[in-house]
Amino acid sequence: MERLRELLTGRILLLCHHNADPDAVCSAFGVQRLIESLDQSSNTEIFLPGGASSLTRRIMEALGIQVLDEASIDDYDVLVILDTATLNQLEDWGEKVLESSAKKIFIDHHSTHPSMMEVADYSMIEESATSTCELVYRIYSGLGIVPTPVVARALLIGIAYDSRHFSIATPNTLNAASALLEIDGSIEEVLSMLRTERNRPERIARIKAAQRMQLHDLESWTLATSQLSSFQASAARALIGLGADASVVCGNDKKDLRASLRATDRFYQGTSIHLGEFARALGDEFGGAGSGHPTAAGVNGVGDPELFLKRVVELVSERLDANSKRSGSKHGIL
Repeated sequence: MERLRELLTGRILLLCHHNADPDAVCSAFGVQRLIESLDQSSNTEIFLPGGASSLTRRIMEALGIQVLDEASIDDYDVLVILDTATLNQLEDWGEKVLESSAKKIFIDHHSTHPSMMEVADYSMIEESATSTCELVYRIYSGLGIVPTPVVARALLIGIAYDSRHFSIATPNTLNAASALLEIDGSIEEVLSMLRTERNRPERIARIKAAQRMQLHDLESWTLATSQLSSFQASAARALIGLGADASVVCGNDKKDLRASLRATDRFYQGTSIHLGEFARALGDEFGGAGSGHPTAAGVNGVGDPELFLKRVVELVSERLDANSKRSGSKHGIL
């Protein structure tokens, strides 16, 4: 914590992954206000290289979170990258961060790509945390600083969002939420800010994913695969909701290949397939990067979606075959 305190001074830029979610932006806001309380002479700003989701923008407006429209990396002494597991998630800023002479701090709860650790001056990476906001609260606590009510609410929103409304909360998650509620005091208002209706394009995308879905029977597990050019994460969650044990939805966004992987906790516990590690290997194979959690991950790369999905099925099959205690299990498309 003292090393972190020493680094958080001067001109500081906070960065989050593309299409930033509430956990990413709320954790950045929490760090911004933390730095202001540590050193009022510091100049701290937030920049989102790949923009923010519609839900995140609504939360930003409600909490008064301001971000830069444009930024130059050369203007800053310190870069703090939050909730970002690979530099590819910063789009064209990934290379800028890699080449920058500024000090680099990484705070995240995903399986982080080794390339980021090679350039880190400080990192706080903990996969057991359900959100980056949980880690930011831990920094406040470690430095003996009490968050303001608006920061407490922001951190609660991020924790609630990434813990799926506390459905995957750990004791540390609930301890952090309890302490923040002592400051903010309204869990209902926090949860109400996360409620949103899916817009028509997203609903149609989920239906198309179901129409195009292929089911693969692998060692008694059901893997669903599909192709979409957008809303891959939402569609992958939808396929799990339909009954798949694991799902992969991918497609080409402009020239890039993007994929989302999801699985039930039962699949993870029964197979020991960690989707974050799985995605990292796929990202390397398809000329990009991948990261995530045991049951939720993403891949950015290049290539043909059909070939990507074929490779996913091959790798899952190989892993299940290696893990299987049974013999003669049949694989095939249902």
